[in-house]
Amino acid sequence: MSDYARLERRLDQAVDRFERIEARLGAATDGAEIVKLGQEHAELKPLIEAIAAVKAKRKEFADLEEMAKDGGDLADVVAEELNAVREALPELERAALLLLAPKDKDESASAVLEIRAGTGGEEAALFAGDLLRMYQRYASRRGWRFELEDISDTGIGGVKEAVASVTGKGVFGRLRFESGVHRVQRVPETEAGGRIHTSAATVAVLPQPEGDIDIVIDDKDLRIDTMRSSGAGGQHVNKTDSAVRITHLPTGIVVISQLKSQHQNRAQGMMMLKTKLYDREREMRDATRAAERKGQIGSGDRSERIRTYNFPQGRVTDHRINLTLYNLPEVIEGALDPILDALAAEHQAQKLAALEGDE
Repeated sequence: MSDYARLERRLDQAVDRFERIEARLGAATDGAEIVKLGQEHAELKPLIEAIAAVKAKRKEFADLEEMAKDGGDLADVVAEELNAVREALPELERAALLLLAPKDKDESASAVLEIRAGTGGEEAALFAGDLLRMYQRYASRRGWRFELEDISDTGIGGVKEAVASVTGKGVFGRLRFESGVHRVQRVPETEAGGRIHTSAATVAVLPQPEGDIDIVIDDKDLRIDTMRSSGAGGQHVNKTDSAVRITHLPTGIVVISQLKSQHQNRAQGMMMLKTKLYDREREMRDATRAAERKGQIGSGDRSERIRTYNFPQGRVTDHRINLTLYNLPEVIEGALDPILDALAAEHQAQKLAALEGDE
């Protein structure tokens, strides 16, 4: 029995709910109810269309089976079409099941990207700089807007810490798998003996909440300092007293924006603070989902080592799914899709397994 067949009762319930919503929409007169029903209708419609596609393909399969029993001059043609339908059906069923799985409401959101050098001194800072440029190139490939909000660099290509906003459709859903410890193994340019060093950098990807969110920030809970840009910064930093540091006193969260005008830095700082507070609430909420927290994919645990970049062997290994690729130069240039596609596929497989486990 297929996964689809095991979950067919829940799919039928979705169809029943959709039909009842459509009937109610035709009779409702209250504006608030109409809006609520309309939203649920829009959310369910892709699933209903996917279920209809499965049922149509199944009917086509049954009709072809009947034709195949008759034999005749078209037997070879019917057999070929039957095989084509048999191959297409599992993918249609899988697509319907994925639409049945609970949606992450931040899937399509933009994101704030934070990169920090870890263990390894200057080599770790150089690696953090490599990661920053890798994500910039990847964002460019995807047509996303990539804006640096804060950076502390070493002046020779290294980055101690960088914060960027990445804006576009589906940014968080795509980059969420990048949160964690990234490890590099290579011979530093300053190492005359040619010994391989291991260094690390951490990456955090936080969803930017879309629209109106229930994040209330009281002015009395804020300390806002205006200051001259600090750190090396290089060409990025505005060398005036325009840098803004915002401290959220109840949580101790601090954000700094220093690359624009004072007005822009203040607005951007508040956006980053809201994002951090939203992420904090999100993590607290997710902590209650035991099944989700057991999985490595999408856990957002920034303490786990997720990937190793081995330069001598030209190898990239993602430890969560035991994926190894020998295209490190391309990955560093922003060719992340093969890795992210594999991570997304594993994440989908986990969602399907969770659905089956709920039965």
